[in-house]
Amino acid sequence: MNAPAELALLSAVHTAEQHAAAVARFTAALDAAFDACATPGDPSRCARFARGMREALTRALADPALVTSAQREGSADTYRRHIIATDTRGRYTVAALVWQPGQASPIHAHQTWCGYTVLDGTLTETLYTWDEARQGADVVRSHPRASGAVSFGGRGRTSIHRLSNGSDAQAVSLHVYGVAAEHICTQVNDVLPLACKPALAP
Repeated sequence: MNAPAELALLSAVHTAEQHAAAVARFTAALDAAFDACATPGDPSRCARFARGMREALTRALADPALVTSAQREGSADTYRRHIIATDTRGRYTVAALVWQPGQASPIHAHQTWCGYTVLDGTLTETLYTWDEARQGADVVRSHPRASGAVSFGGRGRTSIHRLSNGSDAQAVSLHVYGVAAEHICTQVNDVLPLACKPALAP
């Protein structure tokens, strides 16, 4: 095994105690963001909350024990989600998403606030605007989101995107969603269609 591979293996293997401590540090930072928020009903409208979320996600990049080797395992069929932590008060859920080459999310907005960072590899984020008349999303631009990229956004169709792994290597991202774990499959993504192209004049 070469030196870079050995280093990657060592960084991915941590004890249960180290993982638990890393999760505790991260959730404490998330709780602090809530404590700083003056609009708990919709914390995404609070600048201090958004800043606290970005800071917590940035610190997570330097805490490799937060995501275990088992939570970095992907699936051949679609991107895979691993639940890492959930708030006892139902305010948020933390998950690692593992993307194999060629895998992508659907085009979606969010029904709740969401923040994420790319831990390993590079994802491509494609941004869209919502066309109410055509009831679909129009592409605005795409840009790479390499390891270290951090993003935070509120709910609604003003922030529509699609994440994909166009590289030839696995990518791992860390996400915080503003819902309890039992609602993560039904109350996070607002999946949207592409806007139909206008019919050509005869």
